[in-house]
Amino acid sequence: MTTAATARFVLVVCFVVLLFNSGSRFAIGLLLHPMTFDLRWSRSTLSLCVTVFMVLSALALPFVGRAVDRYGARAVLGVAVLASALGLAGMGLIERPWQALLLYGVVFALGSAGTSITPIGVLLARWYPERLGMANSIAISGMGLGQLLIISVLAGLLMRLDWRGSFLALGIVTLVCVLPLALAASRGSPSASATPRAAGGAAAHAGARTLAEALASRRLWLLLVVYAICGFQDFLVATHVVAFALDEGVDRLLAGNMLAFMGLAGLAGVLIAGILNDRFGPGVPTVLCFVVRIVLCAIVLYSREPAAIVSAALLYGATFWITAPLVVVFARELSGSALLGTVSGLITMVHHAMGGIGALVGASIFDLYGSYDRAIVALLALSVLAFVLSLPLLARSGSRPPFPPAAR
Repeated sequence: MTTAATARFVLVVCFVVLLFNSGSRFAIGLLLHPMTFDLRWSRSTLSLCVTVFMVLSALALPFVGRAVDRYGARAVLGVAVLASALGLAGMGLIERPWQALLLYGVVFALGSAGTSITPIGVLLARWYPERLGMANSIAISGMGLGQLLIISVLAGLLMRLDWRGSFLALGIVTLVCVLPLALAASRGSPSASATPRAAGGAAAHAGARTLAEALASRRLWLLLVVYAICGFQDFLVATHVVAFALDEGVDRLLAGNMLAFMGLAGLAGVLIAGILNDRFGPGVPTVLCFVVRIVLCAIVLYSREPAAIVSAALLYGATFWITAPLVVVFARELSGSALLGTVSGLITMVHHAMGGIGALVGASIFDLYGSYDRAIVALLALSVLAFVLSLPLLARSGSRPPFPPAAR
């Protein structure tokens, strides 16, 4: 197989890995109701498993990235797929809350972190050093398709296999379909001739070589704040947008479909982000993301008509994944290949952790004031702040570093 054909195969596999990663994460939402009814558990009991899952998977990302830097994508993806399959299949056998907490909140959380955009981004960075933004965008679009495809299939299986059989089937399919592909795609690396070199043929890069050097970078701290704001906004909106639409008189069917179409808009947005990154650098799509969010917040503050709400939701959907494929691009500018997984994992961890806070803050604002008005004002203010902070990111932090071949 030629280098170009192998690179395309790697991209397809990354798409599939993220497809299963996303679809598996959303499965609990579909299966929660029959689980609580059958097991006679409260919804808070299962929600605690989800909370532990979110927190642990976010905190694990820097360590996952460091493991990729030290041991390679092949080892990390292999172990992570096994953990995901074990956690999912084991959920079909649970009888006690502690078992669900262990299997979903810990085992599956670690597996999900190990098959997330952090190791995938590092793998793609080696195969697509000059078109990394577009390659990441294509791979990440698998997350939207996974949410739609896997949940649809599970909904059909639920009628025949119940929730236990659905979890077991998802675990087995993950093991059989994803593990061989992940191991095959992460074997080896591009040839030296296919790796871009710096000017004059030198392979040097001025980026950070230690985590301490990276943390001393003003650019990294700007990125952490921008991604913290982005994550806070993303999960606040994703958690409460349907409830907000219903409160404002949007038809229930339209509100539900609106959330689905936000996902489709996100696929378009992430592909556009890849094109803009490869042409202008990661700063341009980042700034554009918050410009769009400023506009949509202004629309909702001006009008609460159903058409305005749906239009604003779709606009937000288009920005939902814009910054995701840019994480590894920013990380590569900061540290080259030495700390690529560690830095990208750190940025993604901050995004996800702040997302959990955003969802909670949105609920707290509604409980205190009986509406989401103050949450919308907060979203607008944060969008303006993120826009200002992202302007310095328009300047690249140096030439793209080369990626020497690795035997992993």
